[in-house]
Amino acid sequence: MKWDKSRLPSRHVTVGPERAPHRSYYYAMGMTEEEINQPLVGVATCWNEAAPCNISLSRQAQAAKKGVSEASGTPREFTTITVTDGIAMGHEGMKSSLVSREVIADSIELTMRGHCYDALVGLAGCDKSLPGMMMAMMRLNVPSVFMYGGSILPGRFKGRDVTVVDVFEAVGAHAAGKMSDEDLHELECAACPGAGSCGGQFTANTMACVSEAIGLALPASSGAPAPYESRDAYAEASGKAVMELVKKNLRPRDIVTRAALENAAVVVAASGGSTNATLHLPAIAHEAGIDFDLHEVAKIFKRTPYIADLKPGGKYVAKDMYEAGGVPMLMKTLLDNGYLHGGCMTVTGRTIAENLKDIAFRADQDVIRPANSPLSPTGGVVGLRGNLAPQGAIVKVAGMRRLQFRGPARCFDSEEAAFAAVTARQYNDGDVIVIRYEGPRGGPGMRELLSTTAALYGQGAGEKVALLTDGRFSGGTRGFCIGHVGPEAAVGGPIGLLKDGDIIAIDAASGTLAVELSGAEMEARRKQWRPRAPHFTSGALFKYAQLVGDAEKGAVTHPGGAKEKLCYADV
Repeated sequence: MKWDKSRLPSRHVTVGPERAPHRSYYYAMGMTEEEINQPLVGVATCWNEAAPCNISLSRQAQAAKKGVSEASGTPREFTTITVTDGIAMGHEGMKSSLVSREVIADSIELTMRGHCYDALVGLAGCDKSLPGMMMAMMRLNVPSVFMYGGSILPGRFKGRDVTVVDVFEAVGAHAAGKMSDEDLHELECAACPGAGSCGGQFTANTMACVSEAIGLALPASSGAPAPYESRDAYAEASGKAVMELVKKNLRPRDIVTRAALENAAVVVAASGGSTNATLHLPAIAHEAGIDFDLHEVAKIFKRTPYIADLKPGGKYVAKDMYEAGGVPMLMKTLLDNGYLHGGCMTVTGRTIAENLKDIAFRADQDVIRPANSPLSPTGGVVGLRGNLAPQGAIVKVAGMRRLQFRGPARCFDSEEAAFAAVTARQYNDGDVIVIRYEGPRGGPGMRELLSTTAALYGQGAGEKVALLTDGRFSGGTRGFCIGHVGPEAAVGGPIGLLKDGDIIAIDAASGTLAVELSGAEMEARRKQWRPRAPHFTSGALFKYAQLVGDAEKGAVTHPGGAKEKLCYADV
């Protein structure tokens, strides 16, 4: 077909005699005149050899390119970075993780802008690459389709399904003398059997569910595990779908509305998803100029039933949910019971309700409960607020038996200090372990603290202590772990004023987080507080620390869509 490029960005590099030098580069890569005259579609992946999350993305990209080509588009493949949390966890490398979300979004933006691509198919597989890719789609606002690379299959150890979180917890069991060297080695060799992202409802699978709920991914595309050949069919379909969006000029900001963001928050809560969604949903909204902060997300969590029995709080892994009916069935029962906005548009060109019209709830499975018969009446993630967190905090309660905790603070000014104390069992039952100066600015980079929480569980103390941090917790964390406490210690937030022995009261039922100190005492400590010298004085982490905002608003680094004067899609 003949395309009119008069309103497409690629006209700047393919149309007119003055673009002859530009076209010469395309001919050098074997492109035909017909391909040059078609819309240029960026096919972006986070393929790399850093971890199994990303290793199958290159294969899936080839299928997406085939779909673009078959629909009369010209695919142009490119890659961006990822920092894989499982490998970055527990050391200085984790400071790079949240920073990578911004670098991913920025690098996709720059590649698309620099080469004037007309549309985007984005494939991602690891925790920060999923929101980073969706943030870029919102920022650029060219027709876009997101696709998840798929979860890993569960490992098997001593007759049970295991994930990488079992290995992290085994480290604590080994340190406590509860697991032998041989068993630890056998577990580490068996836990991750091949390609794909961590198998429970951790951050990657949470954000994969979000991609469907928010309307940026094809229905059911997030479910099939990475090794399944059906992923290639979804990738090809995604390539074809983006060309339909180009024809219709249907863009991400037409799809990701306030109502769509609310749908995404509902699906996070209903699935017992990662607390990291309270960073990523506000950041995605920010790119479109929509104010949707931690507190707005938490309100939706509070009214949403928890219905998917998934690890780490439950029994099942992502493969089980896919086989039970996947995200479409989860969404269908939520829609039928009034928890979703069915009129939201999606990349299929149809609404959520239209996409789910023929989905039937299956009674022959117990991975997903009906929304009117939930595991618990409120969502798997809860927002907290109080004199210790004026900007709020977040806790994952899915699978927890107790929702209140009160105890003395045991304060540490870095993850390393806390992990060393936990390893040496230098804490008491009933303590609230405080890990501070790990926020977006203070870390910098807002590290996840899975190594510490998993070690506590491995030692058998997971239900006996609470953790409190201005950093983050992994989607794989379980137990009484409160993250995103704001303002963070690095800017003088109340968490930075705590002393050992201060009594902290946490109530996830009422949504409160407080230290039992008078206002006068807090003010006296505030006057004595002095900011700490930065850890990094050059490089990417230094730049990030200068730019990043509060966790409450998504830890973003630029003014966002609300301040935008000209969107890339309209250049």
